[in-house]
Amino acid sequence: MIVVFLLFVLSGKPAEGQIPLDVCSTCHANATCDDKSDGSGKVCNCKYGFVGNGRTFCQDKDECQIGANKICGLHTTCHNTYGSYYCTCLAGYSPSNNMAVFIPNDGTHCQDIDECRITGQCGEGAQCRNLNGSFDCSCQVGYKIHNGVEPFHPLRDKASCKVVDCGQPASVEDAMLLSATGTTYGNVATFICDEGFVWRRGDNRSVCGAEGLWSKTNMVCEAKCGPVPFLANSEVVLHNRSVVIHRCMAGYHSWRGSNISVCASSGVWQKATLRCIKIKPSIHHLLIFNESCLRWKAEKYEEDTEVYKVTYTGSRDYQRYFYDKRKKFLSSKADRLELCLSLLPVTNYSIAVTATSARFTATITISTSLPVPPGPVVYYREFDTPLPVLSLWRSPNTLDPISLYQVFVLPGEGIMMFNCSCPAKATPPSKVNSPAEYITAQFDVHYVGTEMNFTIGDGLLYGGFYNAPLESGKNYYIILRAVSQWKTAFKSSCVLWARVRAISYALRVSLLSAVATIGVVAVVFWGGYSITWYGKWYTHFITFHFHTLNVILCLSSYTDLSVH
Repeated sequence: MIVVFLLFVLSGKPAEGQIPLDVCSTCHANATCDDKSDGSGKVCNCKYGFVGNGRTFCQDKDECQIGANKICGLHTTCHNTYGSYYCTCLAGYSPSNNMAVFIPNDGTHCQDIDECRITGQCGEGAQCRNLNGSFDCSCQVGYKIHNGVEPFHPLRDKASCKVVDCGQPASVEDAMLLSATGTTYGNVATFICDEGFVWRRGDNRSVCGAEGLWSKTNMVCEAKCGPVPFLANSEVVLHNRSVVIHRCMAGYHSWRGSNISVCASSGVWQKATLRCIKIKPSIHHLLIFNESCLRWKAEKYEEDTEVYKVTYTGSRDYQRYFYDKRKKFLSSKADRLELCLSLLPVTNYSIAVTATSARFTATITISTSLPVPPGPVVYYREFDTPLPVLSLWRSPNTLDPISLYQVFVLPGEGIMMFNCSCPAKATPPSKVNSPAEYITAQFDVHYVGTEMNFTIGDGLLYGGFYNAPLESGKNYYIILRAVSQWKTAFKSSCVLWARVRAISYALRVSLLSAVATIGVVAVVFWGGYSITWYGKWYTHFITFHFHTLNVILCLSSYTDLSVH
């Protein structure tokens, strides 16, 4: 029964025994009560601009949510209202019905506004350009943008157009300004030649251009004496009426003579006598002689004293941390100069010579050669032992380019010639006699130190050379050679270091016996002093034996040795 009742209620038909329901009384305030299309009764419908079931609710419909362009058209803004909406045009556009607001149900649309119809929209000197929904401005000819860039918008930007002003007309050589109609765009300035000059050709007018510059006039005014005098290698720096001042062109300098030409009353130029000669480098023909001296030629405008600064820097390939930097100064008026420097041997030098007043620098390089090394510092000694100990001294801070030391053993019999520059023969093997000199030891200079002691004949190897024992009963000379080597160069110097006298035991006994015999004979004959013939015989005998002893001693103690 309940279901049947609800069906009757919903169908609008009253149930049996019930009063019919008034549908219109149930409609929402924003709804209307309308007849059904099939004539079966009434129904509640929300009014235009509202959506809902018509009875329990009818809420506002936002027509603008589908987009302004779709509901209002192009260039519009949609505004929703309670139960309705309206449209407005965007800035730069206006409605076709000239109404501020509209609903486009009558064909109303938004159309572009031509802002350029308004006189002076862009300001003085500017021209307006209409755009779709807007406009912009640019300056007319004779005006230029101020406080901005083109194009500009007068309401958005602070830019404006100002009239072009060229300022004072530019000067014209040998002419003066006669008149000017103004300084703004299109104005004209007129020139006439200075006194003493004649207008020969060209336009004497200059016009203020749109870019704010005066046009360059090609007016030519010549002195009454005719064209300016020509001086070789010169240019005109001043041409005032009838006076011309010349100067030498770049790369040339003046050498005597006047630099002024004057137009005389006779109408003839008194020509300047200036001579312009080519500038040469302040220092040229720089060269090195004797490996340590500089020679160069100086070019000076006048006979002034020039100060030269000579800076030289040296380095060595074989000494990584070696660095030699020095400088010298030389003042001179001469045009040919020489200066000797204390350059070190076997050194690569870069030398710069600067003329201080002329601010000119010339450079040259040199690699100094290998010199003969200084002789080793030794003390000559004589020994009677087959194992003499010799000493060598060397300064720890020396800059001499000594590479190594070699010890030579020479036989001490007869006259011996020794050539220091010739290479020596190999060391003789142990216990093998050798009549010629040989190297018995070789020492690298880095291992010598400040002092070195060395024993001759100890039978050891030194630098790959065998220090052979000295033979008993023979005499020797010991020579020390200092060697400098650099690439293919070889230089050496030698000193006599010692003499070793290895006298045998038999020879010493013989000498002592001879001396003893002579002493005994002298004592015996001294007692017979009164006998004349004995005295004479004694004298001849003593003299003979002393001479004999002297010869033996000389032979045993002296041998001529020359060292080259």
